[in-house]
Amino acid sequence: MPKEALSETEYEALANLRYRIRKFRQFSAGVASRLGLSPPEHQALLAIKGLGIRGEMSVSSLAEKLFLAPASATELTEGLKARGFLTVVVKPKRRIVVRLTDQAEELLRRLTPAHLYEIREMAPELMQALRALQDHRRMEMAAWMQ
Repeated sequence: MPKEALSETEYEALANLRYRIRKFRQFSAGVASRLGLSPPEHQALLAIKGLGIRGEMSVSSLAEKLFLAPASATELTEGLKARGFLTVVVKPKRRIVVRLTDQAEELLRRLTPAHLYEIREMAPELMQALRALQDHRRMEMAAWMQ
């Protein structure tokens, strides 16, 4: 059996992990939609809140965090600005940064508790899947070291 081959249990753990991630994404999209946000809009607001330095984030950093092309990130931020969720500031050297408005902060305050609850509910299954995959890696390392 080649080193990179996974056992049936590991395939099951990987499939379960991917399922749980998809399930969470679907949950998140539904909750955000009920408050009038698309999944990318919600992800953008959360990325700015969670990863913004001094409450602001460059559009290029946002593009990187959301795996978007710079033009798509600009379009997303312009839409959020038009809806009153972001302010846009042009810094020296034409660096564009965005900041959340109070309206966006309030939306995140409403969305986050439900997301945290859902994550905590699914945590045992996620941990189990991750442990099964981590154990495989440890066994590979132990075999390599001998």
